[in-house]
Amino acid sequence: MRAMVVVLVLAAAGAAAATTKKKECNAGDKAALLAIKKALGDPYHFASWTPDNLCCEWYDVTCDDTTDRVVGLSVFQDANLTGTIPDAVAGLTHLRTLTWHHLPQISGPIPPAIAKLNRLSLLIISWTAVSGPVPSFLGGLKSLTLLDLSFNSLTGAIPPSLAALPFLSGIDISRNRLTGPLPPALFSKLNTTQQGGAYLRLSRNNLTGGIPAEYGGVAFEVMDLSRNALSFDMTGLRLQEGVSSLDLSHNMLYGGVPAQVAGLSSLQDFNVSYNHLCGELPAGAARFDQYSFFHNKCLCGPPLPTPCN
Repeated sequence: MRAMVVVLVLAAAGAAAATTKKKECNAGDKAALLAIKKALGDPYHFASWTPDNLCCEWYDVTCDDTTDRVVGLSVFQDANLTGTIPDAVAGLTHLRTLTWHHLPQISGPIPPAIAKLNRLSLLIISWTAVSGPVPSFLGGLKSLTLLDLSFNSLTGAIPPSLAALPFLSGIDISRNRLTGPLPPALFSKLNTTQQGGAYLRLSRNNLTGGIPAEYGGVAFEVMDLSRNALSFDMTGLRLQEGVSSLDLSHNMLYGGVPAQVAGLSSLQDFNVSYNHLCGELPAGAARFDQYSFFHNKCLCGPPLPTPCN
């Protein structure tokens, strides 16, 4: 009996090893990866990327278990990696996730080659020296669900083409040098009942104008537009129940804090400090701390220590 148990255990272990064993990836994918390595000057970061190794085992590479196509490329945390994002990424035609993160010497614009990755659902280019505009061709990536271009040197306006993406629920382009207004149709095609709420993080830019009225029809979970140059009458702002975080601090907002927004039961983090707001705070504002409302023109009432006359 004991011998039989040992045999069964070994058989199970062998089966498990067989299911986890990596295979060689598609030849076209392998060629594209080697072209990426060459374009970046054959750096040590890609030391495992050699023809002798199975490319599904290469560092930063993820393959589909069924098809052995390369579906993920995540290049991150290397201060010695220099150059631009290679056009050769276009050869990874089955790519679902593409990440270039914490690479301070990766520079240049976001390459048009990325527009060919029509299966891409997640695009992260963050904490790099990438510059130029947020390209309008990103609006052609119809499978995109998350776009993170934070902590770069991107300039210009947010392209209205992003509003054409039906599954895009998360946008983070904070800490760049963006200018211009917010596109009014952003998230307009998002089915939040199936995909959850929207995340919009655009803090520390130089965006102007106001929050479009159309945003009142979007089920936001997070909205962070702090440290911009937004200027609008906040009295008319309307948001849906479900938003958990709203940060509009360090802008040029005027008017008063609307009772509708302050009274949202889902709202946990609320900050409108360092603006030009005035008037008595609504009753719903008393559940937040006073620092949420500091440094405004003439706000008064709880939780602020300033009473209303």
